[in-house]
Amino acid sequence: MYLKTTPLLLRALLPSNLEWKIKTTGKEIFLTFDDGPIPEITSWVLDQLDKYEAKATFFCVGDNVRKHPDIFAEIGLRGHAVGNHSFHHVQAWKTSFDNYMHDVILCNELVNSKLYRPPHGQITPRLARALGKDYRLIMWSILSRDFDRKMSGVNCLKSSLDNTSPGSIVVFHDSIKAWDRLEFTLPRFLEHFKDKGYTFIPIST
Repeated sequence: MYLKTTPLLLRALLPSNLEWKIKTTGKEIFLTFDDGPIPEITSWVLDQLDKYEAKATFFCVGDNVRKHPDIFAEIGLRGHAVGNHSFHHVQAWKTSFDNYMHDVILCNELVNSKLYRPPHGQITPRLARALGKDYRLIMWSILSRDFDRKMSGVNCLKSSLDNTSPGSIVVFHDSIKAWDRLEFTLPRFLEHFKDKGYTFIPIST
């Protein structure tokens, strides 16, 4: 089960150092991409962002960075931020504390970022305390659900448009699993909000 937005009550029950939205006085959206870099898909995303003069934050899986260092380097060269998404896309609820922390360290040896997003949105209070000493822990305001193969591109787009507002942290995935929804939704999402005077900026460290 997953939610396109996380209710305030549920957020209040989770560790307080998790960031769900970013305060802003302007029309700014914080676009993020998880699970890459992936050949062709990440490159396509970068081209779309260039087309709409948008900057984003890519939460990268360390093993994919190892496999595709040139694509990872291109993310930075085009002016985007990067974040740690663990080395093996580990699940906090199925991984021991020590193994989880080791996986994060392995990823950061390649990614070198002070931003962290837990895979699957899973994190424990103990992990949040430990990781919060070294990382800014970024969650999300809007989950596009582009990874859901049962969802159409039209519904993915509508849900994302309807729920995004200034300061929203929006999650897409530059992954093979998300491709069909991503290809339809991303350019339309970018065009819609650019036409409304929004800017897309990366999350700072």
